[in-house]
Amino acid sequence: MQTVIKQTLLASALAAASVAVQADVNVVSWGGAYTASQQKAYADTWEGGKVNFVNYNGGLGEIRTQVESGTVTWDVVDVLPSEARVGCDEGLFEELDRSIFAPAPDGTPMDDDLMVPLPNDCVVPQIWWSYVPFYEEGTFSGDQPTTIADFFDIEKFPGKRGIHTWPNALIEMALVADGVAIADVYDVMSTEEGIDRAFATLDKIKDHSVFWSSGSKPLELVKSGEVAMSLAYNGRIGAAVLSEGEKFVTVWDGQVLEEEWLVLVKGAPNREEALDFLVHATATEQQAGQARHINYGPMRVSAFAVIEEGEPWFHNGKNIMEHMPNRPAVMERSVVANPEWWADYGDSVSERYTAWMGQ
Repeated sequence: MQTVIKQTLLASALAAASVAVQADVNVVSWGGAYTASQQKAYADTWEGGKVNFVNYNGGLGEIRTQVESGTVTWDVVDVLPSEARVGCDEGLFEELDRSIFAPAPDGTPMDDDLMVPLPNDCVVPQIWWSYVPFYEEGTFSGDQPTTIADFFDIEKFPGKRGIHTWPNALIEMALVADGVAIADVYDVMSTEEGIDRAFATLDKIKDHSVFWSSGSKPLELVKSGEVAMSLAYNGRIGAAVLSEGEKFVTVWDGQVLEEEWLVLVKGAPNREEALDFLVHATATEQQAGQARHINYGPMRVSAFAVIEEGEPWFHNGKNIMEHMPNRPAVMERSVVANPEWWADYGDSVSERYTAWMGQ
C-alpha cells in the first residue's frame, strides 16, 4: 500500500512539474495578419509550452498599471521603438542577459547581428515595417508614380491622397519629396524652418487628402477609387498582393522604416517560460520563418540571408524579396525613423499636424 501511495505521489509530482514547464506564456501583440505570422513562426515551432496571444492598441498605459499595482498578467509585449525606450527607462521591462540569446549561424552574437543599433538591454529584435505610398495598376495613364515627390504632385498624378492622422513619417516624406537628402532629414527637421518646409509640402495635398487611422482603410480607399494613391503599412499592401492577388503597386522611394521590438514585462508571471520563448523567437531560423507569412523584414542580418537563399520563400510559393521593406535594393532611398527625435519633438509637431488637418 505504501508503495502504491509513493508511486501515486511521485506521479503527481511529475505531473505538476510537467504542468509548470508547460506553463502558458501571454504574448501581447497587434492582431491580424501580423500576430498570425508570429503564431506560425514562433508559437507553433516552440516546444516550451502554449502561447496565448493578446491583442492591444499599443502604448504603455496598461503595462504601467500592471507593474505599479503588482498584478502583472502579461509576459511578453511587442512594442514600438518609442515605447521600447521609455518603458525600459521607467523600469517597466526587465533588462535581459544578452548571453542567453542564440548567435547567428556564423557565430555572430545576436546584438551584433542587428540592422540597427541596440537601444538598450530590455529589448530583443522583432521586425522592420514601413510607411509607403501605393496605388492600383491602371489608375494612371502614361507615366507612373515612382518617387515620393510623385505622391505630392497632384498636377502630374491627379486624384485624392490617403494619409494617416498622425505626423510620423509624413514629415520625413514631405522633406524628401522637397529635395532633402535622406541623410539630412532629421537635421532639417530639427529646425523651425525645416518643419515649415515640410508643412509647405503637405499643403500641396491638403485639399485632396482623405484621412485614415485604421490600417485596413488605405486599401479600401484605393480599391474603391476614393483616392488615387495612399500611404499605408507595407505589410498590408504586401499581404493583399501576395495572398489575395491584388494589383497594387508600392512606391518604395522615400519610405520610412520603423523598428519593432519584443520585451519582457517586469514581474512577468511566467518569467522563465517567457525567456525561453524569447530565445526561440529571436533565433535566426524563426526570424526568417516569420517572413514566410508576412512581408515585414527581419531585424537580424543572418535571417535576411536565409530568406534570400531560400527564395521563393513565401508560404504560397511566391517571391517575397520584392515586397520586403529593408531589402538592399531600396535602403539607399529609405528613411530609417529616429525614435529619439520623435521623443524630443513629437508633441509639438503632433499639435501642429492636428491643427493642420482641421484647417
